[in-house]
Amino acid sequence: MTPRSPRAIALLAALFTALASVAVLRVFPGEGEAGQVAVVVAVMIAAGGSTWWLVQRYVQARVDLIHRTVHEARTGRGHQAKPAAGLQEVDTEVAAWAEEKRKELVDLRERERFRREFIGNLAHELRTPAFSIQGYILTLLEGGLEDPKVNRVFLQRASDGTDRMIRIIEDLDVISNLESGVVTVQAKRMELKALVDEMIDGLRPKAQLRKYHLHNAIGDEVWVHADRDRLAQVFQNLLANAVHYGREGGNCTVQVFDIGKEVLVEVADDGPGIASEHLPRLFERFYRVGKSRARNEGGSGLGLAIVKHIVEAQGGTIAVKSTEGEGTTFSFTLPKA
Repeated sequence: MTPRSPRAIALLAALFTALASVAVLRVFPGEGEAGQVAVVVAVMIAAGGSTWWLVQRYVQARVDLIHRTVHEARTGRGHQAKPAAGLQEVDTEVAAWAEEKRKELVDLRERERFRREFIGNLAHELRTPAFSIQGYILTLLEGGLEDPKVNRVFLQRASDGTDRMIRIIEDLDVISNLESGVVTVQAKRMELKALVDEMIDGLRPKAQLRKYHLHNAIGDEVWVHADRDRLAQVFQNLLANAVHYGREGGNCTVQVFDIGKEVLVEVADDGPGIASEHLPRLFERFYRVGKSRARNEGGSGLGLAIVKHIVEAQGGTIAVKSTEGEGTTFSFTLPKA
């Protein structure tokens, strides 16, 4: 018998009533012992029956209604909910339902916050190059077009602004396609060391301008199961960020660790580092870290968001750790081939 069920409540009421009856009969004895027992039994039956009827009629019916409503809200199958055996069962299910709704509310608030920030950031990212393009074109229309010292320079700047808008739109399209599954990764067996060498060679001219050093510390061939083109985007973004935001004359090293069925790839630099309060949001779209990553530096602000989506689409996870003044390390996993 389930605690706090109508039967349990009725039985307790009957017992208490019977005890009270015994106490009264002891104080005011009237009939013989057999008569007293009959009175106690009759009182007990009457008290138990009436209590059971009252609880079943006015309490349990409402409890069952609450139980069916909550069950239907949780499962969408209210007609299949069995009657609650007792208040304890209803308490448990109502508490679980309330916790589910609390989590849903937190999730909805977080999504709303992200939506507002995303729309605001997107508007700002597009407004900056759009206004610069508009300014250059208006200058040309107001007479600058006839000035050979101005027209070509301003047209080039307007073209640069257009290119930046296109990069933002293309990056947004990549993220949207990855999220929706329109673009899927074509994972194949590939060698990691050769890909890292290729990415470093491509960035070496830019790195030399800042006397920056890129190192491939992958000693042996490492075979993984990944999409080579998408993985190239990951290394391109992480290494380019290290060159761009790192200190002049600094270093960035790529190394790999065997962790069983996966490999752990680390891209570590000795740059200025990132404050701890920024790390949880570093992979959000358009999120910037302070003035050092201002919008006028030309990036789309979507690179790390794309990196995260590509790594997760290939079955891996990505994380970042950083100490201000010491450097930043991005680490992600890939399945072994």
